[in-house]
Amino acid sequence: MTGAAPGEDGRVRCDWANGTADYRAYHDQEWGRSVSGEPALFERLSLEAFQSGLSWITILRKRESFRAAFREFDPAVVAEFDDDDVERLLQDAGIVRNRAKILATIANARALLTLPAGESLARILEAHRPAPRPAPIALADVPAVVPESVALAKALRSHGFRFVGPTTGYAMMQATGYVNDHLLHCWVRDSM
Repeated sequence: MTGAAPGEDGRVRCDWANGTADYRAYHDQEWGRSVSGEPALFERLSLEAFQSGLSWITILRKRESFRAAFREFDPAVVAEFDDDDVERLLQDAGIVRNRAKILATIANARALLTLPAGESLARILEAHRPAPRPAPIALADVPAVVPESVALAKALRSHGFRFVGPTTGYAMMQATGYVNDHLLHCWVRDSM
């Protein structure tokens, strides 16, 4: 399980995506494809932070509950969350109930809204987009951190974002199409 392999449907894809229908759908329809708009990027940043230390399948399966709990990840709404909202979220079995991650999501919404004029999460990501590199052949060829994700994490923290380390930053770059880490023989790589 280290490279591209055919799934049940016969399509060759990154092998990690062949484990479950949830992974397959996420891989084929979302992972690595461009994401635009601050709420959509804020959602991805938040979910990547919640995933830290957990399996991505856990987050995928709770995604709709996260969207409901965090009001579709509208930064203006989340920025207004108060102590009652934090307690509501800590009682919500549909999400990952981690106080530090919940507080970071609220802080990140506030940080997003207070970015300097002309700045945005999309622009920060674009400023740290890695240069294209050869397609990875095996999962071992896909990095977890790159110098650009280290710089991205530092830039986000300088704007008040929390729970955004280099690994989370790189995972967000992968998820939102700022890098293409689909394996060489994966059918999605050429469809993007």
